[in-house]
Amino acid sequence: MFTVLLQAAIGVSLSKAAAAFAASIVVLGAAFGIGRIASTALESMARQPEVASDIRSSMILAAALIEGVAMFAILVSILVILL
Repeated sequence: MFTVLLQAAIGVSLSKAAAAFAASIVVLGAAFGIGRIASTALESMARQPEVASDIRSSMILAAALIEGVAMFAILVSILVILL
């Protein structure tokens, strides 16, 4: 994967290639985190169905916070690439 990024960054400074690589790692980390939250929440709802609404709202809040951090990191990476 890194070689593909380096081939795409021919003629581009190393900081821009590193920013693109960092953005891809951030997206993978966010996807893993949200998937882990969802699987744990579904397992918790299956064990205690009476608190499913509380677990669901906590899951949505946590996923939104992770998504916000991922968007911020991608925005910083895009700014590094453009500037």
